[in-house]
Amino acid sequence: MKSRLIFWVLLVAAVSGAAAQQQDKNVFQKTAPVLQPTGKAVVSVNGSVLTDRDLLREMYAIFPYAKQHNGTFPQAMEPDIRRGALKMIEFEELVYQEALRRKMTLPPARLRQAEAQFSHQFHTPDQYETYLMSECKGQRKILRARIRRSLLIEALLQGDVTDRSAVSVAAARTYYQQHQEKFRIPESFSIQTISIIPPKGDAEQMKQGRKKADDALKQARATQNYEQFGLLAEQISEDDYRVVMGDHRLVVGSMLPPPVLNAVKKMKPGEISDVFQVDNVYTIVRLNKHLPEGLQKFADIKDSLRVYLQKQRVEKLRAQLNIRLRKTAKIEEL
Repeated sequence: MKSRLIFWVLLVAAVSGAAAQQQDKNVFQKTAPVLQPTGKAVVSVNGSVLTDRDLLREMYAIFPYAKQHNGTFPQAMEPDIRRGALKMIEFEELVYQEALRRKMTLPPARLRQAEAQFSHQFHTPDQYETYLMSECKGQRKILRARIRRSLLIEALLQGDVTDRSAVSVAAARTYYQQHQEKFRIPESFSIQTISIIPPKGDAEQMKQGRKKADDALKQARATQNYEQFGLLAEQISEDDYRVVMGDHRLVVGSMLPPPVLNAVKKMKPGEISDVFQVDNVYTIVRLNKHLPEGLQKFADIKDSLRVYLQKQRVEKLRAQLNIRLRKTAKIEEL
């Protein structure tokens, strides 16, 4: 398990602007009030009190984009984010207490290394000192205690969850053989497109659009590979796929217009079609790959299948651990 300490930094440093741009801005049209943690108790776990500061840290861990919006969460999502964060801090406190019950220990060198790694996450010494003052009352011993807590949580989850969730190639093969219906794929085509889209209902503009598409076809057929066709699509295509080099990735054959499907079935990878007209759109297709209907080969999917199965095991083991720890715990949400 990756250390949760990284998320504490989100309280004093903004997350990447590039990542925030990927978030749908419409989500933030209505926002919940800005949360101002005061140290108020929100839950007691076997007598150990967690505060609104702990809760807010976890809320930012779940939804870090809020930092790009002045610390606000989407109004419609805030209750679910809060509930999820509350359950997570309860779970982590239960795991920590279990680690103490088992008398788990950590090498001093590991603690020193973790503290050094944590301090290096800050861009300047002043940022680090600001964090210490705001979150640890200016005391490094409080920070060390939090680092120790985080490492103990990681260590217990590593042993009880991660290590036990490994999936061997043999186990993945057995799952594959027993669930082959999940690995059957329809006939599919990996394609790129260049599309010209004249306005609807105007014969003259449709004529001009056809001429533009014919000119685009000449340029397309002069390209030699995926990259050249893709760069041309970025320059002249008018469909939404132009921003990804015209690449549609894999498309199930039944989703293609019949004229296009009939054509790509006869094409070889790397070939470029004539101009197709579908409604008011003129489209040129480059075929990159043709996958016939059939069963995916185990060799092609074994790595991704092992990852998938391991994630399932992790979720199951975490859930079982959570149920087991809560069974005898006294949890009071305040």
